[in-house]
Amino acid sequence: MFIKKKERQQNAVLKRENAKKNKMGMGDIAFNIINYLVFIIIMLLCIFPFYYLFINTISSNELVRLGRIQLFPRDIHFENYIQVFKINGILEAFVVSVARTVLGTIWTVGGSAFLGYLMTKQEMWLRKVWYRLILITMYFSAGLIPWFINMKNLGFLDNFWVYVIPGLVSPYNMILVKTFIEGLPPSLEESAMLDGAGYVRSFVSVVMPLIRPILATLCIFSAVGQWNSFTDTMMLMPSGNYQTLQYLLYKYQREAESLATLIRNTQDANAIASAVTKQTSLSVQMTVAMVVTLPILLVYPYFQRYFVKGITIGAVKG
Repeated sequence: MFIKKKERQQNAVLKRENAKKNKMGMGDIAFNIINYLVFIIIMLLCIFPFYYLFINTISSNELVRLGRIQLFPRDIHFENYIQVFKINGILEAFVVSVARTVLGTIWTVGGSAFLGYLMTKQEMWLRKVWYRLILITMYFSAGLIPWFINMKNLGFLDNFWVYVIPGLVSPYNMILVKTFIEGLPPSLEESAMLDGAGYVRSFVSVVMPLIRPILATLCIFSAVGQWNSFTDTMMLMPSGNYQTLQYLLYKYQREAESLATLIRNTQDANAIASAVTKQTSLSVQMTVAMVVTLPILLVYPYFQRYFVKGITIGAVKG
């Protein structure tokens, strides 16, 4: 009885101490409120440009031209999107952008991850030499003209695979993977090696499941980079084949007025008579920009949950 009574007293004391620790003072409450307000403001500042772009694409084109759309859409319509999707070549460009993003991301992440894994092996032939040579490419480049000549000599002009193959290895991605793998317990891979697994089997079956956070982070970097790239299209596709959405956006931003005139000429008489849906250069620019931006905005949040865990390399893990 005495022991049980003493245990109850100790539990009561622990509960009171925990309650005191968990009880927030006025300073803690004020600090949390300020934190929430600051992050809400930052969130709104990040969201507002996309919101502003969107409401201008669905509002009256005449009011948009006059700058009268500020916070809320007016005279809502979706004619801009209907007409933009009728632009010649935009659907083909969308397919090319999706294909290069998917294939290029898989290729880059896979190649960089496997090379980063090999760089952790002490028995790799001339490991330090190869590692330093790869790092040099992060700081020194031959320049734009030698790069173009190299791509031309390799047969990549007007070739879809120029979006995929040259990006096999990213030195920065390789460093991230190498550092992440070095923080894993080596006993897991050693057990697989004792069971007869080679480097490739060990990498695929043991290492890859353990480095999913950093792989997801690399997917974000690579996918965003592939989706937003347009200079390679501009320089390496002289015949106009395999154009991407970003390149079309770049081209249409420069030719928005003539494109708006072309769209107006293809609309029916009723649409032309309406100032609400009458295409202007500004409406074409904003709508194409929204169409180009929306897909990557939808994909990014899916990988966001892995981002912090993957990029905080060297942090203490439980």
